[in-house]
Amino acid sequence: MNILLAEDDAVTRRVLVSQLRKLGHVVTEAEDGVEALTRYRAVAPQVLITDWMMPNMDGPTLCRNIRDEKAREYIFIIILTALEKKIGYAEGMKAGADDFMTKPADIVELNVRLRVAERIVRLQKEVQQLQGLLPICSKCKRIKVAENRWEQVESYITKRSVAQFSHGICPSCYAAVVQPQLEALKQKRSV
Repeated sequence: MNILLAEDDAVTRRVLVSQLRKLGHVVTEAEDGVEALTRYRAVAPQVLITDWMMPNMDGPTLCRNIRDEKAREYIFIIILTALEKKIGYAEGMKAGADDFMTKPADIVELNVRLRVAERIVRLQKEVQQLQGLLPICSKCKRIKVAENRWEQVESYITKRSVAQFSHGICPSCYAAVVQPQLEALKQKRSV
């Protein structure tokens, strides 16, 4: 999996990066929350492992910033902390974390949690794909947008994305529709 690790302690960061890479993960490092947010936007990781206490931006603030961006792809967030679990657990979850571990992170436990993260990220992707299904009229190709309201595909997509349209005709339709019409016009002219 593609993992972003935000940890201000250089030794802890090096150890975690080494262990995560040995487990087969691709790891991007960040020294604090501000750098992590920048790297998150650049690499779109599947998992964020963040320390709670960091300079410039702490872990919970980083979580809130990421969740506020409402990315298309779900990111699983694990907060690491030296604090006692009960103290920050509720605050971390409220900030948008999915999981919580005390430091130092046990690599066996972290590996198990990453397997869970992988399943959740995969399921989130499947849910997004299912939510992306649209009711389309098989005859006119309009999309149902409300109870009794249908809209042209081009209009629907233009309102909801940055897509632009240029129309053409596929080879099958050309052969089935256009070509016979052209032949009919040629025959009509030759008469």
